[in-house]
Amino acid sequence: MAGNDWINSYLEAILDVGPGLDDKNSSLMLRERGKFSPTRYFVEEVITKFDETDLRRSWAMASSIRDSEERNTRLENMSWRIWNLARQKKKLGEGAQQKRKQKRELSRVPKPLLADMPEELSEGEKGDTVNDISPKGGVSTKGGMKRINSVDVLKNFATQQKEKKLYIVLISLHGLIRGENMELGRDSDTGGQVKYVVELARALGAMPGVYRVDLLTRQVLAPGVDWSYGEPTEMLNPLNDDDCESGESSGAYIIRIPFGPKDKYIPKELLWPHIPEFVDGALSYILHMSKVLSEQIGDGKPVWPASIHGHYADAGNAAALLSGALNVPMLFTGHSLGRDKLEQILKQGRQSKDDINTTYRIMRRIEAEEISVDTSEVIITSTRQEIDEQWGLYDAFDPVLERKLRARNKRNVSCFGRFTPRPIVIPPGMEFKHIVPNSGGVDDDLQGHQESLTTPNPPVWSEITRFFTNPHKPIILALARPDPKKNLTTLVKAFGECRALRDLANLTLIMGNRDNIDEMSGTNSTVLLSILKLIDKYDMYGQVSYPKHHKQSEVPDIYRLAARTKGVFINPAFIEPFGLTLIEAAAYGLPMVATKNGGPVDIKKALDNGLLVDPHDQQSIADALLKLVADKQLWSKCKQNGLENIHLFSWPEHCKTYLARIACCRPRYPQWESCAVGYEYSESQSPEDSLRDLNDLKISLEGVINDQGSVDSSQKADMTSQSLKSKSSVGKKLENLAKLPVKEKSGGNKVETLARIGSQDTIEFPGLRRNKTVFVVAVDCGLTKDFVDIMNMIHEIVRVDKKGGNLGFILSTASSISEIHSFMKSSNIEFSEFDALICNSGSDIYYPSSSCEGSPKSLPFVADSDYSSHVDYRWGGDHLKNTLVHWASSLRERKEDKELIVECDSESKHCFAFKIKNFESIPPVKDLREFLRKQALRCRAVYCQNGTKLNVIPVVASRAQALRYLYVRWGMNLANTVVIMGDYGDTDYECLRGGIHKTVVINGVCNEARKLHSNRSYPLEHVIANDTPNVVQVEECKKDQVIEAMAKLQV
Repeated sequence: MAGNDWINSYLEAILDVGPGLDDKNSSLMLRERGKFSPTRYFVEEVITKFDETDLRRSWAMASSIRDSEERNTRLENMSWRIWNLARQKKKLGEGAQQKRKQKRELSRVPKPLLADMPEELSEGEKGDTVNDISPKGGVSTKGGMKRINSVDVLKNFATQQKEKKLYIVLISLHGLIRGENMELGRDSDTGGQVKYVVELARALGAMPGVYRVDLLTRQVLAPGVDWSYGEPTEMLNPLNDDDCESGESSGAYIIRIPFGPKDKYIPKELLWPHIPEFVDGALSYILHMSKVLSEQIGDGKPVWPASIHGHYADAGNAAALLSGALNVPMLFTGHSLGRDKLEQILKQGRQSKDDINTTYRIMRRIEAEEISVDTSEVIITSTRQEIDEQWGLYDAFDPVLERKLRARNKRNVSCFGRFTPRPIVIPPGMEFKHIVPNSGGVDDDLQGHQESLTTPNPPVWSEITRFFTNPHKPIILALARPDPKKNLTTLVKAFGECRALRDLANLTLIMGNRDNIDEMSGTNSTVLLSILKLIDKYDMYGQVSYPKHHKQSEVPDIYRLAARTKGVFINPAFIEPFGLTLIEAAAYGLPMVATKNGGPVDIKKALDNGLLVDPHDQQSIADALLKLVADKQLWSKCKQNGLENIHLFSWPEHCKTYLARIACCRPRYPQWESCAVGYEYSESQSPEDSLRDLNDLKISLEGVINDQGSVDSSQKADMTSQSLKSKSSVGKKLENLAKLPVKEKSGGNKVETLARIGSQDTIEFPGLRRNKTVFVVAVDCGLTKDFVDIMNMIHEIVRVDKKGGNLGFILSTASSISEIHSFMKSSNIEFSEFDALICNSGSDIYYPSSSCEGSPKSLPFVADSDYSSHVDYRWGGDHLKNTLVHWASSLRERKEDKELIVECDSESKHCFAFKIKNFESIPPVKDLREFLRKQALRCRAVYCQNGTKLNVIPVVASRAQALRYLYVRWGMNLANTVVIMGDYGDTDYECLRGGIHKTVVINGVCNEARKLHSNRSYPLEHVIANDTPNVVQVEECKKDQVIEAMAKLQV
């Protein structure tokens, strides 16, 4: 073989290693065999796996060269390139990925858990992983989704669920959402998520056992937006009337809550400051619906949501707050995750991290996703890849640790106070009832021709084909917004530079709706202009279609047109969270070419109806499209596979799995559900009823208790008889009163008597319910002289109308109850002036009481035990405390300062407090949150009192959440609540600045707290709205200015 040294060296390598083909244990993977078989590699990889047409083209080009030396060199380069590159990719790529994954997993598992948990998964852990979808028979060997094979299966499921009457709440905040004629592609916020949540709500509403589904979103009354988006309520038409629950309020509804600027339609990046306002409005609506449903299906008892499901980061943040306020389970679906998007944009190298944060508010979005993980019971994803590669990037979630904790829970073994939500793969569903694709037989062309002669073509067909010189060629269809992440420019380049592909097919780009490019958003118009320039550059006129308008109802016709021409559907996005359009295309008989990043991997695995490509590799996109368009046998096989396996993505399958996961969640409801009083007067608009109830109580007290301090026997008999006949709140109060000692009954201090009753396990009537306006002092300057002056000033303002009983007073602080008591006593502030005290950064609520019995350290306050139970969710207790003590100790050792941070007594089981000597030497709050989340400890860390104190409280507790609790529990009117605060405050300061309550900001107060916000992951400006009418700022802490500010707020 003279002159063919490359062949000689190849054969010598084969002879040196040995054939390996007859070895039963032979394998290409080095980690399995420990050596490499070139013979097997050449046969199975070079000859079998690589595209035959490409090899032939390369061989023909090399063989046509007359110069034998150059010919041999090119042949050598071709073969060795195939061998070496593919071998290195397989060897190094998988090996490096495995090492990175192992390193990340080991570094993220908390050390305290490593000591108690085995490194290898046990059999129970291995067998309880997230299920995969199998295209074979509809059921995988690991317990995947089951196929609905008959009507009997659905009937059996309906029989099992018919006794349940669930109320489910879904939340999706951004974009324009309506049930019919959705304007998908109108902007970057109105995309696939909008369609998904609407169809999910409609499908759940038709499931047996589900009485009502509410999809909560934003009410939009902006100019240029259709009036339908301003309708408060829209009923969704059911998929099948036979499956729906019958009832006055049953079914699925879109509920639009007003929040944010009333006359503006704003993008999702600017919604963050207004989310607390949505939470307050949604809370009011759910309480109202709870009462309505109690009369219809609850036998007079409140019907709380079975779950609250947040979609995307903004809705996840809102769902976390609503779930915490109502104490009901939360579910979360990210759709698209911030950390993954940040990495993708940084890889492009076009923007810095600061620029990305300014444009997309990406750090606030990531924090919202972390909060959602902290609170969620279940994380619903569309693909397994999303769990392993995307959620694994978050501090609050570790897939390996989640499996270990789940296994320990099943065995009733301690998890050391750690909690992690359960990730579940539930692919989005689709309604296939109206889809009638071609059968895929040999007579398809004849059938399509006959149909075209008898039925007119849909109008959208002519709108697309008018661009083409030859409209009969196969259509390569892309349906996506002109967004950079959709990668449409790379698709156009691939099509333009591949002459063979242009000769065989046309390209259709459905890029939403537009009237004028200049009126589009900046990024969308930039992408569209780039595409138009590329069309001109490659002279693709007559080969590319890009219609300006289409209706949502015309999308099925667009799929049918592409399928009739034997075309291909392509999704070239850099990363696709799921890819619902791929499912739709498969249902209409279209093979797919899709990105290998994200959901299409699972879709391809389930449907086996196309090819996956690297979205960054322009040539691979062109090759995959050419392969499907040119090979009609492969095209038909992909089409048939898609149609056979599409049942895996039906809505009934999705909803069955969805409801099963809800049923597995531990039921959580408000702790005071048994208390009729708390429920009966939960509406903030009816303080008159509460006042009338108290007047009735006063009259009853005067009639029952005589001057000698004894109870008249006839009165007592009447009272007993009445209590047996009626379960009214007044009767219950009289029963409690009758049980009191005679000494307490005869006392002249009615406040003492009421407080004693309130000190029972269920506090029944604080003064908050009868107050029309409540002032909340939340000035975070510490218990100093300035704070005393502010308190006295507010007292003077409030005391003017206090005699009429119309105004309430609440103190909201990071201090403990003992610190507050000492401060009030030294400052001569009357305890009875307050209706409630929110202490320890919101982990405790106390009410004033003249009785010291049962109160901490015999102080004149009584704790709200219901609130204590309410915030106990996922509280780590002593395990959390031990971790914090260890963290503080290591910090002292590292800084060589024994007094740097020292534990102190918060007098609360739900607050661990530490005194800080030097705040500059302490890690910022974002680092502490990251540390605790990586330990799977669900809590809030708050730096307070100008950086001299650290409070760690439950994840569902905060000062803002405490106010919502008072609203839900006692009917305190949030809309008539005035929060008084400084221009800076504790690190939980931002949560009090938003909502439907009114806010007075005193400038110049709490300036020392500015340092607490100097090292944030996102600036305060991203989450605080200063242009809202509910916030008024005053220049100085003076009485006349505060009164003027309250007048502006119409207090």
